[in-house]
Amino acid sequence: MDPIVNAQAELWRYRLAKPVGGSGVASVDVLVVTLRDAAGRSGLGFSYVLGGRDGLPLEAARGMLERFVTAQPAAHPEARWREIAASFNRTGAGPYGTALAALDVAAWDLYAKTLELPLGVAMGGAARRVPVYGSGFFYPGQDPDEAAATATDYVRRGVRAVKPRAAGDARDGALLRAVAAAAGVPLMVDANEKCTPVTAARLVRAAAEVNALFVEEPLPAYDLAAYRALARVAPVPLAAGEHLRTAAEAAPFLVEGLCAVIQPDLQALGGLTPCLRLARFAEACNVEVAPHFLPGLFVHVAAAAPNVTWLEDFPLLEPLFAGLPVMAADGTLAPSGAAGHGLTWADGARDAYRLTGPA
Repeated sequence: MDPIVNAQAELWRYRLAKPVGGSGVASVDVLVVTLRDAAGRSGLGFSYVLGGRDGLPLEAARGMLERFVTAQPAAHPEARWREIAASFNRTGAGPYGTALAALDVAAWDLYAKTLELPLGVAMGGAARRVPVYGSGFFYPGQDPDEAAATATDYVRRGVRAVKPRAAGDARDGALLRAVAAAAGVPLMVDANEKCTPVTAARLVRAAAEVNALFVEEPLPAYDLAAYRALARVAPVPLAAGEHLRTAAEAAPFLVEGLCAVIQPDLQALGGLTPCLRLARFAEACNVEVAPHFLPGLFVHVAAAAPNVTWLEDFPLLEPLFAGLPVMAADGTLAPSGAAGHGLTWADGARDAYRLTGPA
């Protein structure tokens, strides 16, 4: 490995055409990190703040690059991640975790290019096809007919399953029945932490009636007592994880069997390194992994972690990229085969969305 001789960070703001997802995100701050080594290779990294409106992650990234990366000896991405993460022991991660996620993606991309291997292979895996489910075009409060039409459109695109969004109230049963009847493929349901223990119990019963694969985030992630109570009686598997920020936070969900599916988020955990570590921890606990959006990146984690069973189609940052792998007609996704993660910026994206230049 060659030392990194240039490291830059910049902030973009990507405004969506309309709000998406369970929280109605309308814009995303994208933190971009670029690393270049002495041999002229470059690694592209990114992280994000949904609905972000400040420059703290950018400031954190620039300080991190100056202290831990520029003119420092070459290091494996995981070793560098551990060194940087250890520096958060008195401050907590906060914006530093967002910055570390972008740096970590860039470091892995550069490392894989150094080996001239696809990222998932450089992580110790082998490329494989992973089923994709459709999620991003559903939204909370959809009426049953509209949700059914969304499911039908997704199935026409070839996805293997669909995941409508629950309202967390008495309307959910009718919505799930309508989607199940229209889709003809398995379904999940995402409650986006909207339920109380009482309404969560009702939702899991409604999900069982349509043989749902899992109910995602029926309760707030911090409410372990409620998850313990629900897991004891739920007639369908539970999924959680996109808001968990450390392996320690995820540990009870895995060790105590509070979920059957864990869903790591790149930004929340602080990069690919902890996402892969969590996937391996989950494998030891016989828990499946279905990462939170970014299928074009997480398909590489799937190569290295055989318990990644689903990738989520949730178009959010995808218009910013070129080089994304394309879902096959059978509803599966595989890496492109390019060295590194294979992603580059789409033409004009940097000029359109950049708020600050490199530094």
